[in-house]
Amino acid sequence: MDPRVLGGVFLGWSLGANDAANVFGTAVSSSMVRYRTAVILTAIFVVIGALVEGMPGIRTLGSITPQSINTAFFVSLAAALTVTLMTIAEFPVSTSQAVVGGILGISLLRREIEWRSVFKVVMCWVGTPTGAALISFILYFLFSRLLINFHLHFLTYDRVMRRLLIVAGIYCAYALGANNVANVTGVFYRAGIMDASTALLVGGLSIALGALTYSKKVMYTVGLKIIPLDAFSALIAVLAEAITVHVYAIVGVPVSTSQAIVGAVVGIGFYKGVKTISVNTVKRIFLAWFLTPVVGAVFSVILGLIAKLRF
Repeated sequence: MDPRVLGGVFLGWSLGANDAANVFGTAVSSSMVRYRTAVILTAIFVVIGALVEGMPGIRTLGSITPQSINTAFFVSLAAALTVTLMTIAEFPVSTSQAVVGGILGISLLRREIEWRSVFKVVMCWVGTPTGAALISFILYFLFSRLLINFHLHFLTYDRVMRRLLIVAGIYCAYALGANNVANVTGVFYRAGIMDASTALLVGGLSIALGALTYSKKVMYTVGLKIIPLDAFSALIAVLAEAITVHVYAIVGVPVSTSQAIVGAVVGIGFYKGVKTISVNTVKRIFLAWFLTPVVGAVFSVILGLIAKLRF
């Protein structure tokens, strides 16, 4: 395997380490699910999701502009640098936006870009939090009505919530793999150095490795920070996130699980009529939407120019 593919593997590892918190973060940080159980399930179903439904997203990213092995490396490195920088700045970073920003930067240098694909991706970015908010609002309404009719004892309720959180987490891990594998190896598939099955497998395993090796701290801290909710609300939020991300996996557009989970929390807040998420958090999310692809594009342009000067 070409060593330049390691840039994509590193990006996948980083994605898995960070986004595992959006899958099982609340369940683990509230002691509803053990950390070991959470990361094993996440790793398994991320790979399954990538292999089963990851191809549409890879095709979409590949359609934006032609790729060579060098440009694929620049895109993955630019995205990794962007994710690192935005994480240090404590912004809710979207790996999808970082990758697309990197692709756009290289595309501008080469003057080869398919604007129809870009428009499709950007519209889905806007639709991710709004769609998740709408889905969580509807799910909260339906499931709360259903739950009232059962009159569960609190011990039974606790057991039911634990099992449902595991099921929702499994579904969310599957959706994460199906949707985000394109961010990891999509450009390498387009460059012709990976066939479809290899791109899906390497991408899925990279994300799984990140979840297994470096997600503990993020899962405990981010799980509480992003969604400080009771077990039922957390279940609805994760389920809405999973449905949203899965829909976009089918459409073939990689989106942000962080933006999906925050959108889901906002939807629950609207239903309850309470301020579940702060105005400052919402402002930072909007700022991150703008900054992430721009920074990714800037990094890829810089890398591309350095390569031209050197070679």
